[in-house]
Amino acid sequence: MHDPDDPDRYQEVLVSPMYLAGSNGTGDAGFAPVAHWPHHYLDEGPCQLLVTSPDQRIRIGWFGDDFELWQISAATEAASATRWTATFNNVTPAEIVASLTTALARDYAEADPSDGHGRFLADPSVYWADAVQPLLDSGWTRGIPSKPLTVEVIAPDGQAGAVIDTVSSWDDETVTLWAGPPGWGTRAEAVFTARTPTHLIAATAAVMANAAPVVRERHQVAREMEHLVTLTPVAPDPPVADAQVPRPPTPLDVRRTAVTQAVHRAARAPRSAADLRVMAAQSRSAGMAQPRPASSSLAAAPAPPLRPPGFRHTSRA
Repeated sequence: MHDPDDPDRYQEVLVSPMYLAGSNGTGDAGFAPVAHWPHHYLDEGPCQLLVTSPDQRIRIGWFGDDFELWQISAATEAASATRWTATFNNVTPAEIVASLTTALARDYAEADPSDGHGRFLADPSVYWADAVQPLLDSGWTRGIPSKPLTVEVIAPDGQAGAVIDTVSSWDDETVTLWAGPPGWGTRAEAVFTARTPTHLIAATAAVMANAAPVVRERHQVAREMEHLVTLTPVAPDPPVADAQVPRPPTPLDVRRTAVTQAVHRAARAPRSAADLRVMAAQSRSAGMAQPRPASSSLAAAPAPPLRPPGFRHTSRA
């Protein structure tokens, strides 16, 4: 357990490898790919949230208080028996679950609703390697199986692997992906029954082979796991550069602005006969070397604009 008084308890860190990051306590990442599907919040029973495809053939259950935190299944019809099931325990990072729900959302979107089928109901491959090919492609190697008639694939760090039962029946658990040392709070497990389409297992395995880290708060990483992972503090966002504050105007700036505005107002204002005579006189004297300053009567403010026809003052309450 982490000291509740630790000032770094809630510090965000990047955890690598991702499969040892554990759960962050929410299913947000796993549900994100199917956020547009119907959500059913259940007040009673172990399943607290059930997200289904629109036709209810795919079901994604969140069991917030159970060891098996996620149960995902598919059936040929909404009310028919489950064809396959995948379960993820309470230590499994939700980012791993998201790889499966992403593949399911894509399969469902691509399915033809008129024929009642979909790739998420496809028969699995007869070749065990197809389910874990992303792991093999990433340098995971064959290990020594702990049970007869099984195949094991182990990560380079020895802290994750896959177990494939090569002689399972239709309803048996045929593939198990695991990460972390044995223990209730340290080992993540994803278990797939025999009829799970191979490409869905491969999609889940692929994210385990991905080297990208995930974000966790420091207290969410079990003490027993800290020596097995790399924790890198998340750099804070760079401060936004302060906008340049314009310098206050000088007296000269104020005078220049006032003159410019007066010129603009004069250019827009209607001219009286007297104004036009003054302008004509100024034009005739423009070529003089030493022009005389304008009289106070010539520097008077221009006449205000004429009111539009029908303009009337209205009183306000």
